[in-house]
Formats: sequence, structure tokens, C-alpha cells
Amino acid sequence: MYRLFFLVAIVCMAGIGIRGQPTSPYIAELKQNYGFVKNNLLRLAEKMPEEHYVFKPAADIRSFGESIAHVADSQARSCSLVNGSSKTVDAESKKTKTDLLAALSASFAICDEAFDALTDAGASQMVRLGQSTRERSKLGLLAGVIGHSNEQYGYMAVYLRLKGIVPPSTEAMNQGR
Repeated sequence: MYRLFFLVAIVCMAGIGIRGQPTSPYIAELKQNYGFVKNNLLRLAEKMPEEHYVFKPAADIRSFGESIAHVADSQARSCSLVNGSSKTVDAESKKTKTDLLAALSASFAICDEAFDALTDAGASQMVRLGQSTRERSKLGLLAGVIGHSNEQYGYMAVYLRLKGIVPPSTEAMNQGR
């Protein structure tokens, strides 16, 4: 009797584990790419000294801090839509490195929830973009988050280089990762 109960328990636990995993390599790769950009952006924001958060390479573009705020607000907006809500981290109003890092981390928490919940079945579900009638699939919206975040990382990596700081992605390559 105990053997039968043990066998049934093992089968049930295995089924729970399998169901929670993405069934396609595409979803797994999307989640992996999100992990890369998340790591790079957090490390980038941490590496830039507080006094350089106001730095602008040119007068008509965002400062480093404003760029971090832009990423945080954009991610929170998109990922919360995927989660079925409308959250904001109000990063645009933040000015200090500490506050902007907190807003960026909060946006990643919202995105973690969206990416963790993404499955093959849910990837094609359509999401309404705010008050408009436009819709995008959850997969498309989350892929857009990665693309936009990588683009912004590329811009901000230049800010670090202009201040003599090696960007995290280059640092990782040089360490053989």
C-alpha cells in the first residue's frame, strides 16, 4: 500500500513540475534572453556612480538617470499588461541612483512575473494596449520588452564608456562567460 501511495505521489509531483515548464525551446530562449538583459541592466545601473546619473553625452538626449527611468517605466507598463493589470513604478519622477535602482528592480519584479508565467498556451493570448483598440500577443509584447531593453542598454553602455567604465556585457566577455 505504501509503495503504491509513494509511486502515485512521485507521478503527481513529476506532472506538476512538467506543467510549469515551457514546452517549447522558443519560450525557454525568450526567458533566457530576458535574464541576460535583466542582469546587464541591473549591473549597468549599479556600476554608474551617483554623480554621473545626470550625465548627458549631448544636450538633446536623456541623461543616464532619465534613461534608467525610461527603461523601468516602459518595462513596468508592458509587463503589467501581460500580467493583466496596469502597474507603474513612476520612475520618471525619481532622481537619485537609489530611487532609480529601486524603480528598475520593481519593474523587473513585474516582468519576472510575466516571463515566469509565460507558456506555449498563453503566448498567443492577445493583450489590449492601454486604452487603444490595438492588441499584441503576450509573446510579442514580451519580445518587445527584451528588444527595447537591449536597445537602451546599448545606448547606456556608451555613457559608461565615456566615463571610463567597462559595461557589464564587455566585462562578462572578458571574463570568459
